[in-house]
Amino acid sequence: MAEFNYMSKEGFDKLVSQLDELKGDGRKKAAQAIAEAREKGDLSENAEYDAAKDAQGMLEMKINELEKMMANARVLDADKINTSVVSILTSVTIKNLKTGFDFTYKIVSESEADLKQKKISVSSPMGKGLLGKKPGDIAKINTPAGEMEFKILDITA
Repeated sequence: MAEFNYMSKEGFDKLVSQLDELKGDGRKKAAQAIAEAREKGDLSENAEYDAAKDAQGMLEMKINELEKMMANARVLDADKINTSVVSILTSVTIKNLKTGFDFTYKIVSESEADLKQKKISVSSPMGKGLLGKKPGDIAKINTPAGEMEFKILDITA
C-alpha cells in the first residue's frame, strides 16, 4: 500500500507546475537534443546522441517520480490543522537548551522542505523528534552533531 504524502496546497500547486514544465518544455528540449545529435551521423559512435538519450531517460524518471508523488498526495487545509501538538504544516518555536537560542520552523512534507525558508521535513531527524510534542515538552533529537535537547515554546498554524 502506498504511503501518503501530506502537503500544503502551495506545495501541491508547485508540484503540478513543475510536472507541467517537465512534460512540456522539458520533453521538447530533450527531443530536440536527440534530433540534433542524430543528424551528426553514425549513432553507434555518437557520444552526444548517447548523452541526449540518457538525459531523456532521467527526465522521464523525474516525471514518473513527480506523478507518483502527486498520486499519493493528500492536500491538507492549513486552517484545520490541530495546533495543540506539533504536526505537519504547523510552525513550532523551540529553544535550544544548550545555547538558549530560539528558532521557529514549519514542519512540511519532504518535497516542500527548504531550510533557507525554515521549512523542515516531517521525515527529517528534527521533524520526527518534534512530531507529537506539546508546548512545554522537551524533545531529545539525535542529530549529526549528537543528541540535542529542545523545549517546545509555541505551536501555530
